[in-house]
Amino acid sequence: MRLRWGRRARGMACQELVEVITDYLEGTLPAADRARFEAHLKVCPHCNRYLQQFRLTIREAGRIRADELPDELTDQLLEAFTNWRR
Repeated sequence: MRLRWGRRARGMACQELVEVITDYLEGTLPAADRARFEAHLKVCPHCNRYLQQFRLTIREAGRIRADELPDELTDQLLEAFTNWRR
């Protein structure tokens, strides 16, 4: 079965997975939701790819030291993260 972005797979829609991915990676997602998350991954190649990209981004970003960033870039990043839901 091929799923499109946003369609439901085993009880969790792609959008919901995107919204809880941080909790999943931090290990704070409740057990029932974690099971739904992992069931979705079994049938959705797009969300699997998204999860792998997320993990890669975290790993690569973790290699950057804050004192290596120009002040202007630091300010831009802080503003983007502060206002991301607007």
